[in-house]
Amino acid sequence: MALISDSLQTIQANILQASNYANRKDDVKLLAVSKSQGADQIRAAYLAGQTTFGENYVQEAIMKQSELADCEIEWHFIGPIQSNKTPLIAQYFDWVQSVDRLKIAQRLSKARGEAGLAPLNICIQINSSNEPSKSGTHAKELKNLVQEVSALPHLTLRGLMAIPAPTNDFEKQHEQFKMVKATLSQLQQDDDLDALDLDTLSIGMSGDYVAAIEEGATIVRIGSALFGARKKP
Repeated sequence: MALISDSLQTIQANILQASNYANRKDDVKLLAVSKSQGADQIRAAYLAGQTTFGENYVQEAIMKQSELADCEIEWHFIGPIQSNKTPLIAQYFDWVQSVDRLKIAQRLSKARGEAGLAPLNICIQINSSNEPSKSGTHAKELKNLVQEVSALPHLTLRGLMAIPAPTNDFEKQHEQFKMVKATLSQLQQDDDLDALDLDTLSIGMSGDYVAAIEEGATIVRIGSALFGARKKP
């Protein structure tokens, strides 16, 4: 468990260094990706100061939340969303970062309202690299989806999430993240959307989060660099 604490300190130092290099004054949130990690590992990270965790699988996450009910954790859902899972996701999570179509947003809004909970924070996932195998809406559909999702009563649209094509090329990482940041900036500057407060850009994972921060990430999603290589089920 000491390894988790040491890794967390290293990641936090890297985040600060990247922020300073890019002259960033705003805070960058570290989202610990805890899928396939046990409740003990999450608790170790929590006791080391990490309070925000991301999960991909609903049932797995609910079990962990029950075991960690004494911890004040902010839970993010970051995996692909099946329609029949929306009531549970709406009830058990504070954020959903992987909304990529209106039907899912509508179902989340309805379920959140029925649960009597505060509005659910939402990010729209975009397929920034146009990979057929990846979830996410495409650029030509984005503005309409933003307008439709932002009108739903029990959601708060916060910004965008993306998973660009993986690469070890630092310059390529920058190029990809720069494109995602430009997409968010276009929305922020669109007169039709000026009533929205789009303040979130969730990009960057264990292998590329430094480049993501330098290009404007406000949330970085880090799993293996914190917990170690994920065990296959």
